[in-house]
Order: sequence, then structure tokens, then C-alpha cells
Amino acid sequence: MGIDDEAMLRNIRVYWLAFIAYWGIVLFGYDTGVAGGVVQSKYFQIKFGVRPVEGPVKQSRIDDVSANVVSALQGGAFFGALSSAPVSAWIGRRKTLLAYTVIFAVGAVLQTIANGEGHRGLGYIYSGRIISGFGIGAISAVAPAYVSECSPTQVRGRITGMFQIMVAIGVMISYFINFGIGLHVHNSSRIWRIPFAFQFVPTGIMVLGLLTVPESPRWLASKGRSKEALINLAYLRRRLPSSQDVLHELAEIEAALAEERDAARLGLRDAFFGRGNFPRFFIAFFIFFLQQWCGQNSVSYYAPQIFTSIGYTGATNSLLAAGIYGVVKVIATTIFIFFFLNVWGRKPLLFISAMGMGTLFFIIGALLKIYPPASTPQPNPPASGKAMAAMLYIYVCFYSMGWGPLPWVYTSDIFPTRTRHYGMAVASSSQWLWNYVVAKVTPTIHTRLGYKMFLMFACLNVGAMAPFSLMIPETKGRSLEEMDIVFGAVSADNRAANIARHEQEISNAAYLERPNSADDKDEI
Repeated sequence: MGIDDEAMLRNIRVYWLAFIAYWGIVLFGYDTGVAGGVVQSKYFQIKFGVRPVEGPVKQSRIDDVSANVVSALQGGAFFGALSSAPVSAWIGRRKTLLAYTVIFAVGAVLQTIANGEGHRGLGYIYSGRIISGFGIGAISAVAPAYVSECSPTQVRGRITGMFQIMVAIGVMISYFINFGIGLHVHNSSRIWRIPFAFQFVPTGIMVLGLLTVPESPRWLASKGRSKEALINLAYLRRRLPSSQDVLHELAEIEAALAEERDAARLGLRDAFFGRGNFPRFFIAFFIFFLQQWCGQNSVSYYAPQIFTSIGYTGATNSLLAAGIYGVVKVIATTIFIFFFLNVWGRKPLLFISAMGMGTLFFIIGALLKIYPPASTPQPNPPASGKAMAAMLYIYVCFYSMGWGPLPWVYTSDIFPTRTRHYGMAVASSSQWLWNYVVAKVTPTIHTRLGYKMFLMFACLNVGAMAPFSLMIPETKGRSLEEMDIVFGAVSADNRAANIARHEQEISNAAYLERPNSADDKDEI
């Protein structure tokens, strides 16, 4: 169940590649978590005309602006995810990540320079969030595909699953930055400028880091650049290009690509409706529909408000409770990704996760119904509030073991190389579409339904997500090319014959001859 130190060392270059590519995913988590805390600030609300300096406060207006600031990111991300497919297929995974990271930075600039006065008001925040979202949406589609294509079968789930760890880290950072701002900054533009300017830290790390990693071998092979594919694959596996395991892996890649080319020219119709393809696209779309309605994002985006509603009154109490929630999420996600994912498989973890989340939401809803929070602020949270907070912390552990990381791992697993950019674009755009809807409606649902919101999410977890988990194929221990066999696109016998033929062709290729006589070891 533990981590194999030898495997970790052998795949250290793949771990580094994932670490770099997923800094864009830290932005994903950070940007989705930071907005709720910024908009909650009274000074921000006054400065940007959301509430009057004195007089009655219109809660519906605050809810609308909060939803708009949060959901503008998701709206932009939806279109960014869709746009990533042709770009990624054309210029490659690494260059696509670089390009969209620069686009994200433009949006971050607009958010940071907004001042709430004149023409630099909410319009700058909204437009900056949309542009940044466009970049994040594409990054969220391309990064897991890039990492999955570069990862070996034995540890692919763990390495691809780092996606959710980085999301959780981003969300946690956003909570604690909001907490620090709430404690130390009260009447200053730094309330929004510090959180929005922090976005440049992950952006800079990612841009510089992408200059140190190679292009996806599978993408290179799909473009007929087999020599470069072999060199990059050998580099990532820390082997010589002439190593038998590297040759076999490339042969498997080439065989799968050849089968796709022989079947048909890959137009959009063939990509979506070719043999064995449509079920994969359906799963990619629906798994993220379910993920977004499991309740997690509603808790993440509006954690301070939700902790306030269960009794953690006052900015300090609610933001600190939200920060602890973020820490629990990071720790739980890391434990399950590194120690359980490659042991238990995808399906059991998804099922247990859904049942656990549903059960805890039923408990929270019942407690909130029986013990509603006091109408007047209390210096300390009541016992019932502490119990509900504990349930939320346990809930996020169940989320982190399954429905948090595994939809990204699973969708990265199931698509063949020539359609993976389409598949991940559909998966990511579905995630952002429903992410947008959830972000938009959560303030209203939370205000109008109260405890019933938790019961609604509980029913979705138990009634929809748990059965779905049992219906999809298991992908644990399968190579990316074996997914064609799993989904019936090709028979196992035909695939084995094609691999043997391509392995022989690659072994005989002239580009295997290396002039460097010093490279006489199998491992490098």
C-alpha cells in the first residue's frame, strides 16, 4: 500500500513533469476558492457599489455579485476548455499550456488593477475573471492529458491524481490568504489586490517550469515524429532508446495509432461516434456533471458563508473554519492518491466516496434542521455547529478519496491518443459548465433552502453517483492503449499482433543507433 521508493526514483522525471504542469491546477483551485472570501468583505462591497455605506443592505444584490464574480471564471473556463482541443492537437500539449498560461496572466492583471472607482470597477473584475477562466479552462483540459500521456501504467493513477492535490492546495491557500486579509486588512484595496496578485506566483513557476519538460511522446507519435517520441519516452523512463521496455511501449502506442488511421480518417464524427468512442465521451461528460452536483464546490466556493450559517459567526471564526477545511482536504487527498488509488482501483473508491458523502450530508441536514443557528451572533460556535463542522471535515475526506480526484484520473485514462484532446475538452468543458451553474445558483439555494440544500446533495450522492460508480469499467492497471480493448474498439488478439509487428519495425529502425558510445547502460 505504501510508495515504492525505487519506482518513485525511476519515474522522478514524470513526477517533475506533473508537478510543473499542475501549477496551472493550483490556479484552478485558488481562483475558485478566493473569490467568495473577497466578495464577502464589507469594504469590497462598499467600494464596488454592492452595498451602501449606511442604511439597509440588500442581500439579493450581494448574492448576485458574489455569484457573478465566482461564476465569471467558470463561464470563461467552459469556452477555454473547448478551444483547447484543436490547439493542443495542432501545436502539442506543452506549447498549449504555455500559451494559455500567458492568457491567464492577462486576466490576473485586470483583476489586480481594479479599484472600484470610475471605469475600473466591477467590469474589470468580471472581464479579468472571464479571461483568466479562459486560460484555466484550457489548462484543466490539457494538463491531465499531458501528464497521463507521459506516465507509465503502474503509477499513472497516482501521478494523474496529483491534479486534485494541487486543486486542494490552491483552495487551501485561497482560504488562508482570505483569513489573513480578514485579520489584518480592513479598509484598503489590498483586500482584493493581494489575493488577485498572488495568482502571478503559480503562473511564473509554471511558465519557467514548462521550459524544463519535454513534449508528450504520444502526441509526437500521433504526428508521425516517431524518432522524437522514442527519445522523449526514453528520457521520461530514464532508459536508453534501445531498451526493450521503451521499445515495447512505443510499439503499443504506434499500434493503437495505426489501428485508428486504418479505421477511418479522424474527423469529428469518427472521433465522437467511431467504434468504442461514444461511451467514453458520455462517461466523460456525465461523470463531471455528477461531480459538480455532489455538493463539494458549493461548500468550497462559499465556505465562509456556509460555516457562518451553521454557527461560526464573525469573519475570523468562519474564515478559520474554512481554512481548516482546506487543510483537511489537502491531507486527505494526498493520503488517498499516494496510498490507496493504485491498490483499490477506481470503481470501489468512487462508490465508497459517494455513499460516505451522501450519508454525511443527510446528518448535516438533519442537525441543521433540529439545531438551527442562533439569530444573534454568539462569541463561540454552539455544540451543534461544531458537530456539523466536524461532519463537513469528514465529508471532505470521503470526497478526496473518490469523487474529487478520480473523475480527472478516469477521463485521462479512457481516451486513445488521437482523440484524447477531444475527450478531455469535453470532460473539462462539462466540469466548467456545471461548475458555472453550481456557482451561480448556490447563493440563492443556500439562502432559500437552508438545511434542505444538504439533503438535496445527499440524495444526489446516494441515488445517482453511487450507482454510476458501479456501472463504469475499471481502468486500474491498464495501459492507455488497452482502453481500446476495454471499450470494444479492437480485440485483444488483433492488438497483440499489431504490437508485435510495430515492435519489430521499431527495433529495425535506423534511428535506434546512438553515436554516443558512453551510453552503454540500459538505465540513465
